[in-house]
Formats: sequence, C-alpha cells, structure tokens
Amino acid sequence: MNAALRAAYHVAGAVATGAADAATLVPGNAKWLRALRARHGVIAHYTAFGAAGRDRSRPLLWMHAPSVGEGLQGKPVLELVRRQHPEYQIAYTHFSPSAEPLAAGFREHGLVDFAAYLPWDTGSAARDVLAALLPAALVFVKLDVWPVLTASAAAAGVRLGLVSGTLGAHSGRRSSWGAALLHDAYARLDAAGAISPDDAARLQALGVSARALSVTGDTRYDQVWERAALVRRDGPLLRKLGDAGRETIVAGSTWPPDEDVVLDAWLAARRSTPGTRLVLAPHEPAPHRIAALERWAASHDIRAARLDGAATGIGDVPDLVLVDRVGVLGDLYAIASIAYVGGAFHSAGLHSVLEPAAYRVPVVFGPQHGGQRDAELLLSAGAAATVRDATACASVFRGWLTNPASRRAAGDHARAVVESGLGAAQRSATLVERLMSPALPPSNP
Repeated sequence: MNAALRAAYHVAGAVATGAADAATLVPGNAKWLRALRARHGVIAHYTAFGAAGRDRSRPLLWMHAPSVGEGLQGKPVLELVRRQHPEYQIAYTHFSPSAEPLAAGFREHGLVDFAAYLPWDTGSAARDVLAALLPAALVFVKLDVWPVLTASAAAAGVRLGLVSGTLGAHSGRRSSWGAALLHDAYARLDAAGAISPDDAARLQALGVSARALSVTGDTRYDQVWERAALVRRDGPLLRKLGDAGRETIVAGSTWPPDEDVVLDAWLAARRSTPGTRLVLAPHEPAPHRIAALERWAASHDIRAARLDGAATGIGDVPDLVLVDRVGVLGDLYAIASIAYVGGAFHSAGLHSVLEPAAYRVPVVFGPQHGGQRDAELLLSAGAAATVRDATACASVFRGWLTNPASRRAAGDHARAVVESGLGAAQRSATLVERLMSPALPPSNP
C-alpha cells in the first residue's frame, strides 16, 4: 500500500472509531447503527478475555468470518478442529450485526472460547486485540482480509490463512484501487485454500503467493450436507406443518422483488395443482414485512398464518405460511417439493442454493445470479431453473408440480451436485492444523 493510500486508510479508521462512539447517542435500530454501536468499547471484551479466559499454555486459533454466510462456511472447519485438537483455544470474530446470534451460539455450545465483533482496522485496535488473544494463527473465511490487522499479525509472528477463498471475476477488489489497498494483505497469507482453480488464479493475481495457494473446495457443501442429514422431520418445527404429502413450495431468503414474482407465480400454479401451499421466509422478517404479506393474503382471500403463530391457526396448516423468525430456513427446505431462493431479483445477490439442493429439492431463482458458481453448477446439471418474471416462474412451478418424475430427477441431480463438493471441511481443517503447528510448513505439500 503506498504512503498516500495508507494515510487515507488510517484517517478512515479514525473516523469510524469516532463514529462508533457517537452512534451511542443516536436513536434507532438500523443495521448500520448497530454495527457502529457494537464497536464502542469492544476492545474491553478482548482485554477481559485476555486477563481471565486466555490460557497461555494452550495455542489459540483465531477465525474471522464477516457475516452469517461466511460463519456457516467456517462452522464445519471449527467443528473438526475442536474435535481433533481439544488442546486449542478458539476465538471467533465477525463484522456484521446479522452474525451476532450465530457467534453467540458458537460460544454457548462450546465451539469457541471467545466471540466478539472485529474492531475497526486501526493500528491501536490490532495491537490491543493481538496482545489479548495471543493467537498462533489467524484464519479468514472467504475473502475478508484486513490490511492493518494482517500487517500487525504478521509482525507479531502470527501465521495467516484463508479458507473457502473465493473472488468473483468482477469483484471490486480486482480494481486498481482495490488491488492497491489489499495486495500487501493477501501477499502476507501463509496458506490460502481456494474454492476452485479459477478462484485460486484470481487470488494469486490479487497478491496471494503461488506457494501459499491450494484448491481445498467450499466448506458450505459439508455444512449443508450435515444439516440435511441431521434434520428431524418428526421434530416440533416440521411436525406442526403437517400434511407430509402435500405439495409445498418453500421460498427462502426473499426480498420484496422476489415476493412480487413468487406470490403471483404460486397463485397461477395452484390453478393446475390445487392445494399447493407456499412457505415464505423473507430474508429480513421484520414485523412490517410480515404484516404486509398478511395484508396481501387477505386481499386475495388466502388463508395465511405465521410460523410461530399457533394461536392464529398454524395448527390447521394454512395455504400460506409466513416464517417470522430466522435460523429455521435450512430445516424448512426438508418439506419442499420445489425451492425458490431469493436475492436474484435484488441487488443483494442470490442467497444459498445449496441448502435446498442438499435435500434433493430442485431450485428456482431469478436472473441476477451473477454467474454464482453454485447456481451455474445446478443449472448445468438440470437441477435448477432461472426465471425472469412471474409468468416464467409459474411455468416452472407447474412443470415440476405436475410431473413428479421430472421433479425427482432434478432433485437427484441437485443432491449429486452437493455430494460432489464434500470433503472441503477436512481439507480446510488440515490447512488450519498446519498453520497452528510450528513444526509443519503452512502450505500444503
């Protein structure tokens, strides 16, 4: 990083630190406000752990995953490392407020010894955090590598790694500004496991050394496979939805533009397959979003109920089930005949298509999937369909609802795609193990 860019980056860090302090005085609960407030006094959490919880006789692994998706990619690696190396302590950090419940769950279930927000990327914060945690290795998940933190960690002798590394062909990190800011950080990585050979090549162009690179795969495949294997179809969540043989479309992680399409398509498909129900899980199930969907149902004379609203009629399994909490979508796909995955009618981007695929469920999504690798694999395998409007979506729904053999074949192909990606978690755990062991070279042999 050149001197001018370094100076500007340090100024940005100082401004962000000041904004975190000021945010405590601002009313509201917007996500950006929560992200700022969470950094106010966060260093004290690290210091307290360093004083009371850090066992200096045990090596510590620090994993950073910015949000929920990356956290779920890191989870199977952490589980393997915890099981294979109980002598390690493990610290887990995240950036987004949406990952706070996931991090709390990791801590509650003993998967990690410490969990907290990552402070802003300033020199003083990096020094304080490293002094408290004393990590043997710092491993980033997917892509979120921070320049000041990596420089400070490398200077302190901490080994640096990346798992499930991926970099899109059109990522802003590949721009001249992105490369100038991040090249040194990526060049400091001692070991980097890429999802695919294409990702490895792009990561190398961004600065990761060829010596450090290997293709280890995407740990999400292991994560969704395990969740599908462990789901309790007779458990309270799925049992209360009843009607095991009823055709069901599960629309997950939807945004309003997705809902405009999927609701109209579902109504049209029901003319061919009466009784088909829709389980709709908005990406952000805020009360005002659920209320708006209830008003839509009432205007179309549709029986609707909230997933957690037993008193409002969920017991008789309405036609439209509105999922009013997070964390259950990965289980709800188990009852799906067809899955619709949201985000590809929205700038947020397509959400995980692997979760339904692991249940042998064919997948539908919108047009803005941006060449997402998982989506392309499912499309190539005949396990998914992309649609541009409600008419096309209704046609896909009708085709699979009225032709069970075709639907089963598509589902089999979906499951096979997920199965082909298994093993990445163990390969990534091995990469981490080599980083943690002073006697082993950090890169794969």
